[in-house]
Amino acid sequence: MEAYVGVLNYAIPFFLVLIFLEAWISYVRGKKVVRSMDTLASLISGVTNVFKDVLGLTVIIVSYDWMVDNLSLIQIEKTWVIYLVAFIGLDFSGYWVHRISHKINYFWNHHLVHHSSEEFNLGCALRQSISKWFSISFVFLLPTALLGVPAQVVAFIAPLHLFSQYWYHTKLIGKLGFIEYILVTPSHHRVHHAINDIYIDKNLSQIFIFWDKIFGTFQVELAHEPPIYGVKKPVKSWNPFVINFIHLWQLIQDAWRAKSWYDKLVIWFKPTGWRPKDVAEAYPIQLTEPVYDQLKYDPAYPMFFHIWCWLQWSFISITSLIFFNYAAEIGYQGLIYFGAFMYLSIASMTLLMDKHWSAIYVEMIKNTIALTLVYLYGDWFMINSFLDNGATLIVLYHVICMMVVGYFYSLFKSESTG
Repeated sequence: MEAYVGVLNYAIPFFLVLIFLEAWISYVRGKKVVRSMDTLASLISGVTNVFKDVLGLTVIIVSYDWMVDNLSLIQIEKTWVIYLVAFIGLDFSGYWVHRISHKINYFWNHHLVHHSSEEFNLGCALRQSISKWFSISFVFLLPTALLGVPAQVVAFIAPLHLFSQYWYHTKLIGKLGFIEYILVTPSHHRVHHAINDIYIDKNLSQIFIFWDKIFGTFQVELAHEPPIYGVKKPVKSWNPFVINFIHLWQLIQDAWRAKSWYDKLVIWFKPTGWRPKDVAEAYPIQLTEPVYDQLKYDPAYPMFFHIWCWLQWSFISITSLIFFNYAAEIGYQGLIYFGAFMYLSIASMTLLMDKHWSAIYVEMIKNTIALTLVYLYGDWFMINSFLDNGATLIVLYHVICMMVVGYFYSLFKSESTG
């Protein structure tokens, strides 16, 4: 955990600087590549994923350590070559896990959140899953394990491989000449995020584009076919919990409604989007067809609401990063409780962004828990140990939250009934 948090201390500021730099460059060029709420939804989705990773809430079915110890056939000398092999091995595994996530109904729920933005920018790269409870990467890391690449090397390379996938989520960079033949570029990845029929499920590689060319999933970006971004069935929400589980909920509903027991069982493993015929006829789903008729999810808000939501995100993000750095003092159980409280805060914030009726009640629960903790213990998740008058500031913050959220809730309610 400490190593991961250490990486976050540098990665998060770096990502944010690039996001705001992209926004500034797009503004100077007169291109609109970011929208306030869409970017905010991407950032808050990133926070939810960080909590999941910090707390280790993913089950590893077969550990890489075990495979190396029991299945390795040779041992590569520990030189730069072994790091290159590890990088290529991770990229090979990433391609196939990514492909499965696109092709099989159940696994699409793990990946949908990454495609849910109807924009394409650096912010959407941070939309990562919290619904992925178990990892199947071990299946495709088997060749790396057979070559005896140590787990420590894979662990060292994995963050580098992951962060190397960040830069190409942008519309501001055109085609890059000969690099297009070797690496995944922004042009390649624009194709991947597009919902145009010719682009669907193409360019699944993560670093080296040759995997797509070898396995038949490559598609060049066409000048006459501008990419349209998002998913065919729009999520129409800024709430990361809704986005992460919306497809799973659809599968559960379809399995329940299906008359055939066979359909109830196979729906999970059928190609993404497959539905039992009787269910599809009785409960049709409206898809974005044709894609150029897409109406982006874009509710109207007063300017102060945008400012309030950005302040809320700042509080959640900064507080969380501080607490992660005090993880040893707080303890794992304390971090679990703190994570649950932050998830509640995120739910309240994004429900209000969606103008959902339940936002006020979730906010009341959140604030009641915070004030009760301070009343009973004179503290809030040990904040007094590293911030003078921390508990007092927390009380003040949550009282203000209740008043501001109450105001916006009343405003949005009057809009819907007016």
